[in-house]
Amino acid sequence: MKGNPQVSKYLRPVPSAAGASSFRSRLQSYNFCPSRSMSLDIEASKRAAAKEAVANHFPENPRFVGIGSGTTIVYVVQAIKESGRDLSRIGFVPTGYQSKQLIINAGLLPIEFDALPDGAMIDIAFDGADEVDDELNCIKGGGACLYQEKLVAMRANVFICVADYRKLQSRLLTKWPTIPIEVEPKAARQVMARLRLMGSCSAAGVGPFIREGVITKAGPIKTDQDFFIVDAPFPQPLLTSADLLEGKTQDPHKGIWEVEELSQAINDINGVLAVGLFCGPTGPEAKAASVIGGQRPVACYFGMADGSVQIRRARQKRDSIVARYPPLEPSISKERTH
Repeated sequence: MKGNPQVSKYLRPVPSAAGASSFRSRLQSYNFCPSRSMSLDIEASKRAAAKEAVANHFPENPRFVGIGSGTTIVYVVQAIKESGRDLSRIGFVPTGYQSKQLIINAGLLPIEFDALPDGAMIDIAFDGADEVDDELNCIKGGGACLYQEKLVAMRANVFICVADYRKLQSRLLTKWPTIPIEVEPKAARQVMARLRLMGSCSAAGVGPFIREGVITKAGPIKTDQDFFIVDAPFPQPLLTSADLLEGKTQDPHKGIWEVEELSQAINDINGVLAVGLFCGPTGPEAKAASVIGGQRPVACYFGMADGSVQIRRARQKRDSIVARYPPLEPSISKERTH
């Protein structure tokens, strides 16, 4: 596919010609194919957000730093290089092939996730997002790196998200059209059938589908794990925990879900490796409560159209909610010991 390579990865046709045309048109309407002047403004906004995020959060003497995937992270690495720090003793942990090449090309030291010493934490992870809501829940996976992105985010003491103003929305699935899901290829049809039962269908009637490659290379996209990506649309933006507190209700049969409930429901489908919803406790919240977490960033830096940078910080979840998450150390239910 010719054109802007930063845009091409989003233009994945659905399994029919009519569906492909419709889906392509929707993505173009979301400004993923901006004019040249707008494109320059977007790149400037990414650069400004990355520079401020690195200036505010890069630790004094980190041992390991996570580097995410996507176009905004290019500017994060650039800001790190320009920080004037001694980077020679820092291991930079990539979230996939693209980010590893970015680290190498910048003259930094890459270290694979599975080469981290047992018990060692990543001091900080920087990554982008496809969409971010008011509670800093994120959709990720537009670049098909969601599994390794989630590994790195959950191993990090602090996760910082960096994005441009287009990604800032009140609710997820406001403009980004689908939830990316990494799926074992043999289970893809089974997973899509379950998703349809969960109400996965766009307002235009498009159900879940396997993400296809660009036109010049037909066939499903394969992730770094050699898995498929299933894109699951839903008819309405996802509810937040605040919406539930205000009395709004879920209706799974109609595809109306709260972010964390949907993430857990999809995770429970046999054949799913990872869901592109990054939600739950932040890293510091999870550590304080000794539970599994860290997917949700502690802060998001958005480069705005006017050149400013807007910072959103995660609201702390109530202790009673955080306590519901799986403990770091497995335990046996008291009910099963009697």
